[in-house]
Amino acid sequence: MTSEFLPADGLLGSLDLLQVTLGGSVAHVRMNRPAKRNALSDTLVQQLHSAFVNLPEHIGAAVISGEGAHFCAGLDLAELVERDVVGGVLHSRMWHAAFDAVQFGRVPVVAVMHGAVVGGGLELAAACHVRVAEASAYFGLPEGQRGLFVGGGGSARLPRLMGVARMSDMMLTGRTLGSDEAVQAGLAQYLVPDGEGLARGIALARRIAGNAPMSNFAVMHALPRIADQSQSDGLFTESLMAAVAESTPEAQERLRAFLDKRAGKVERP
Repeated sequence: MTSEFLPADGLLGSLDLLQVTLGGSVAHVRMNRPAKRNALSDTLVQQLHSAFVNLPEHIGAAVISGEGAHFCAGLDLAELVERDVVGGVLHSRMWHAAFDAVQFGRVPVVAVMHGAVVGGGLELAAACHVRVAEASAYFGLPEGQRGLFVGGGGSARLPRLMGVARMSDMMLTGRTLGSDEAVQAGLAQYLVPDGEGLARGIALARRIAGNAPMSNFAVMHALPRIADQSQSDGLFTESLMAAVAESTPEAQERLRAFLDKRAGKVERP
């Protein structure tokens, strides 16, 4: 826990498998099963769902990370039980609901990844909006070798990040990607040295939380849907979303600040 973050005790209910702390407008949600490499049990998935659904109103962005040596090693195979088809579908849909609460919730989410980002852990990271990889991070989809198929939304999200061919390669051959390969493949946008991921993730989250809320909402909810539409439908949706965003009082104040030279300009990197 960074010094400026305080526990969210009592605000989000009982979340014994998560450490949730709040620092200003940013929430830090840390998976807390280090002995299990933060493997996703049903209880942990349900607690992630609860945490993101119940974030306090003043929170404008969130960071998710893993305690210990790994981000998340995927499905907790110790909990894998025989299910009939209906049970299997319902179990997958429970994961979908939790990860949808991350991707299509109220605030943008930054994933800070180190160590294993495997299986369901990669599916969780794919539901986030910005991904920071430390040098130690490695990425895999071992479901093919386990006799399984992704069930946490990976087949819908990961091809949009890295393409069907790369995902097929990882699932069919068991290939893992190092952190630099993951950035090149589109699984992460930032690569930082080991131990520096959380600071970068929090800094990014603070910057995101400073945006106009409707602009963040549009990026989270409208942009992925526009990408799935035909060009003509997408352009119409864009016009509607642009009109909504620019008509908010906060947007109008920010535009006035720019015109009055009270706001910074875009600078070269």
